[in-house]
Amino acid sequence: MVAHLTRLFGPAHLELAEETVQEAMLRALQTWPYQGVPENAGAWLFRVAHNIAIDAVRRNRTLGEKTGAVIAELSHSASAPDDPYLEDQLRDDELRMIFMCCHPEIPRAARVALSLKTVGGFGVREIARAFLADDAAIAQRLVRAKRQIREGRLTLDMPRGAELRLRLDSVLEVIYFMFNEGYAAHAGEDLIRQDLCLEALRLGRLVAASSIAEPRVDALVALMALEAARLPARVDESGDLVLLEHQDQSRWDHRLMALGFHHFDRSMAGDEVSEYHMQAAIAATHARAVDPQSRDWPMILDLYDQLLALNRSPVVALNRAVAVAKVRGPAEALAALVPLESDPKLRDYYLLLAVRGHLLLELGRRTEAADCFRAALDCPCSEPERRFLRGKLKACEGGTILGFAEDA
Repeated sequence: MVAHLTRLFGPAHLELAEETVQEAMLRALQTWPYQGVPENAGAWLFRVAHNIAIDAVRRNRTLGEKTGAVIAELSHSASAPDDPYLEDQLRDDELRMIFMCCHPEIPRAARVALSLKTVGGFGVREIARAFLADDAAIAQRLVRAKRQIREGRLTLDMPRGAELRLRLDSVLEVIYFMFNEGYAAHAGEDLIRQDLCLEALRLGRLVAASSIAEPRVDALVALMALEAARLPARVDESGDLVLLEHQDQSRWDHRLMALGFHHFDRSMAGDEVSEYHMQAAIAATHARAVDPQSRDWPMILDLYDQLLALNRSPVVALNRAVAVAKVRGPAEALAALVPLESDPKLRDYYLLLAVRGHLLLELGRRTEAADCFRAALDCPCSEPERRFLRGKLKACEGGTILGFAEDA
């Protein structure tokens, strides 16, 4: 809705579009508890948002000569909120909005943050965790980016040619972050937000089908499809986390798996090798294994070495350490974690402590492992992950050592 209204108002009125949608949500909170949730809640919200928008346009003199045209288009849209064509149009607006937010005049980190907030609906805290950054820093980026759009009179027009390709990497980064938050939510009652995963996959496929598609676009789509294929098996009936080595592979979505391998094959065209290629190759190696025992961990470790050469991210290094444990044992993996323990980006990252705790537990150092799991429980994470950590802490007191796979 924000993307649709911003296209009509113009990017200088992004905040007006956001306020309009927020007002529609507020009215839903005020009326639905008493009148019941409408049969088509989405259509209700669209209709109310459009009505509020028309009133806002009439009051807002800064829209100037556009007022009549905006009201006409808003009135037309509001007259058919259930029309599938309108839904497709709104979805196109979402991709257009990402390209607008990724304007080269806006700093890279701010482009991605603004896109995640405006199109993905992410809060400041979610974006901060995706960037392993402070909430205040992200909030400032968003304020500055909106000011640049407003004062620089940046347009929502889809760029062409070289300018379009100039924005491609930032657009792919937005889609990648959106998928990651859906695959493993940073907070809340649910581990998975399937709607975000499928939306990211849809946006990626739109870009892959466009005239600016590059091999790295297909690599990203392959990665998302192969990871999304495992979503049905990532949680059990209680919503608890199920690690890769314990997943029922019969529950994997084979249509998404086939889609992933199709785009993986397409990504092999040309000489380009991107981070998305390496991550897709890791996902493909997991997907090809018929069972946990046949998983090619030496190949996965080699791929992580290549990925780390392309991106010195501490998260990549952490995942590589898990692969090291599978190939060379927990002692060498524990040594690989030492440089990461002083990285400020991982200060509140529960997975670093959780992985370290598991490796210590495998080495029989239960007291130290328990300390790690207690510290991990003090870090932000989702409720299913918190339950998993409590299970690991209990294992430190005796009993079976639960697995800890790279997929976590």
